[in-house]
Amino acid sequence: MKTVKTRPHYSILNVRGLIFIYVLLGILTVLFSRSFFSEILDHGEVPGRLNLVVFFTIPAVLLIFLGIAAASLLGDIIARRPGTKFRARLLGYFIVIVVFSAAPMAIVTGISLSEAIRFWHSIQADTAKTAAHSFAVDNYSFHFEHFEDILKKTNWNAVMSQATPSAILPAGIASVQDFQKTEDGWKEIVLTGDEDRRLEFPPSETEGHITRELPRDTDCIRYVMRPVGGAAKNMIRLISYNLGADFDRGRAAIENQGERFEVINILRNNAPILALFYYGVFFVPTLLMTVIIAISFTRRVTNPIVELTEATRRVAEGDFSIQILARRGDELGLLIRSFNAMVQDLEKSRAALVKAEKISIWQNMAQQLAHEIKNPLTPIKLSAERVLRRWRNEPEQIGEIIEDSMLAIIQETEGLSTLLNEFRTLSKPIEPSQSWTKITETAGEVIGLYRNSYPEVQFNTDHIDNNVTVKIDKHRFVQLLTNLLINAIDAMDGKGLIEIRTDFVQKREMRFCRISIKDSGKGIARQSIPQVFTPYYTTKESGTGLGLPIVERIINDHGGSIWFNSAERMGTTFFVDLPVSGEAA
Repeated sequence: MKTVKTRPHYSILNVRGLIFIYVLLGILTVLFSRSFFSEILDHGEVPGRLNLVVFFTIPAVLLIFLGIAAASLLGDIIARRPGTKFRARLLGYFIVIVVFSAAPMAIVTGISLSEAIRFWHSIQADTAKTAAHSFAVDNYSFHFEHFEDILKKTNWNAVMSQATPSAILPAGIASVQDFQKTEDGWKEIVLTGDEDRRLEFPPSETEGHITRELPRDTDCIRYVMRPVGGAAKNMIRLISYNLGADFDRGRAAIENQGERFEVINILRNNAPILALFYYGVFFVPTLLMTVIIAISFTRRVTNPIVELTEATRRVAEGDFSIQILARRGDELGLLIRSFNAMVQDLEKSRAALVKAEKISIWQNMAQQLAHEIKNPLTPIKLSAERVLRRWRNEPEQIGEIIEDSMLAIIQETEGLSTLLNEFRTLSKPIEPSQSWTKITETAGEVIGLYRNSYPEVQFNTDHIDNNVTVKIDKHRFVQLLTNLLINAIDAMDGKGLIEIRTDFVQKREMRFCRISIKDSGKGIARQSIPQVFTPYYTTKESGTGLGLPIVERIINDHGGSIWFNSAERMGTTFFVDLPVSGEAA
């Protein structure tokens, strides 16, 4: 057996080592990145000296490795080692691609930073901050005055005389809570209103407004009142006024954003330095690492490629005994082993290809079966939903629809059972049916399944001959008619007119019934017309592209034919010719 032996060339640098070093330094960067971004975004200041040393360690180390790699490549060029020109050309292409890829990003990033700085400068932060603060103060003052007005005008004894949690409170009052003093301290008597405002004991025994404390008084103002009356001297009434949902959160957000605006002003002044820091830490190291890996990678790639080229030339000449010896750890080792296996096991590969083709056939059969199962499931689901809807809304009238719905479900279930049985022997040719099917009855059954589900679709069957029968099994006829109707409904987006008519034609001394199904949909695009009956070609997102090929096969197997006429925005008409019975003729 002929072999092409490689000569291992060991270099100081290798891709794995470089990646390991880069990852190690990257982890170190990540560990310090949190404090880096925290200092910038929280304070707008340039990172401290420790962070600068850590971050700029990566570019410094990579520059050293780049010098070593460049010196190694230059030595190979001077020594004119085989494959050096290819290595230099490959490296040049790689660097050009990297530069072309990185340049737009660097330019766009620079423009983005510049525009961000300009945008920050245009923000009237102080004005917005003052207006927001003023709005919050005015809002609180309005609520406070409204609360004072409610306290003065409301007869609280009358409100609390209802003594139920569901008592009607004045608008804006969240809750009213009465406490009574006992030997063990204050005890709640009753709470009217929002349970979330409940306190275990009075916040104060002095009548008047309570100083707000968060989170106890979130989004509310509280007032302590001493009820008037003989028994009320040991009672305290706590009234809580609702400031509105997220009042305190909004107030805190206004204060927080004010602080962020100050940071933006600082960032605007330090933006040039931060941009330089960003490029030096996150952008330049990527370019350096890319060039270093490219230099080391080209060395390991070129030698096996040269050997593979020579071996491929010999195989093309008919020499299947050639083998290539791969180096341990070679990045192209898998390719070399695959090449050797291909040469040794050519006949096995051909057998595997045949096996793959069989698997593909079964997969296609499975897709076809799934597509055909999907159609009957729709009327089954619609019939069940119809019964359930009538049961919920008009149970006394469910008898009007239950028979039709159950028959439809039984019919479609039987169709599914028949379909599954047929797919068990799908590898055998389907024998044409010798039975006859009446078009009027079958079309009425199929249309009935979709008439209620698509109320905006009109079905015109006035031009169907009531007496015509065609030579086809009823299940097959339902199958092809269902596929054509579903396509028509989809083409009209669920609203429009579908017209079904029958005519008689004479072909080859035989009489055929021509069934036409015309829709008012969007029509078929010109570029799609040649592929309409091609398996797995579909323009619908949920389609499998098997519906019309199945219809075509059913019709052809029963001695008929199918074609169509279509114009964009004018609709489509499908024509089906099937043999008719002697009576119809």
